[in-house]
Amino acid sequence: MPTTIRDFFFRIDIMNEFRPGRFEVLPLVIKNLLIINVLVFIAQNTVAKQFNFRMDDLFALHTWKSSLFQPWQLITHMFLHGSIEHIFGNMFGLWMFGAVLENLWGAKRFLTFYIICGLGAALLHLLFLNYEIGQLTNQYADLVAMHVGNKAGAAEAMIIYAKQHGIPLNPDFVSYLVANPTDHEAAGRLLDGLANSYKETLNTPTIGASGAVFGVLAAFVYLFPNTYLYLYFFIPVKAKWAGLAYFGYELFFAVKNSAGDNVARWAHVGGAIVGLLIVMTWNKTNRKTFY
Repeated sequence: MPTTIRDFFFRIDIMNEFRPGRFEVLPLVIKNLLIINVLVFIAQNTVAKQFNFRMDDLFALHTWKSSLFQPWQLITHMFLHGSIEHIFGNMFGLWMFGAVLENLWGAKRFLTFYIICGLGAALLHLLFLNYEIGQLTNQYADLVAMHVGNKAGAAEAMIIYAKQHGIPLNPDFVSYLVANPTDHEAAGRLLDGLANSYKETLNTPTIGASGAVFGVLAAFVYLFPNTYLYLYFFIPVKAKWAGLAYFGYELFFAVKNSAGDNVARWAHVGGAIVGLLIVMTWNKTNRKTFY
């Protein structure tokens, strides 16, 4: 089996454990997923830009509180990527671990697994996004009510809101508002700026196949926990430890919810959980497939 690209990052020492009748390095579903993702990425960066067509608005995943949300985005967001590094990382992981699973399960079962993992990742991401957006919506609504009612402390509340959500403000303008908190017109200009930021947050798109790929990784780790991953040629790590470490890393930062982190951590966690639950269900009466 060719391993030129594979060995540059790490080598899966799996052939001693998994010996199907015919191992395809690039099985049907994996090949077509790679082709579709690459073609969509090319379209994002050529045709869409040429005609000023915002593919993210139509096909990326948006919170259901956004006016841009559409049901098909639960699937289509998996085929959009933001950069060369983004698509390469996802497609490399899909091929690396997904090829083994497709050879083991067959094309139909693997495709079903992949799509369900992507859907599960998207739904969990939307649940936590809805919770975060809900808090933001309530805070913003309170600011509007304070400003409309010309209540004392409205300007100060807007400044605090901006700092909490990392919204940059002109220092001179802030100093003026602090000194003149009853200037209703100036506070209104600030509220307009906060409204634009709120709308941008509400319409922030989520793209990428990472959630589905994490499901693929979780299934691989569960089925082949003692397979060694050779990091950079010579650092052997069993798949189960590497998988647990990676999942723990994503879970930690998902819970931490660091400001400025634009990675959909809960989608990663959700994809891994769904993938694990599926593979456990499929194999509960067939223990011989575990290694």
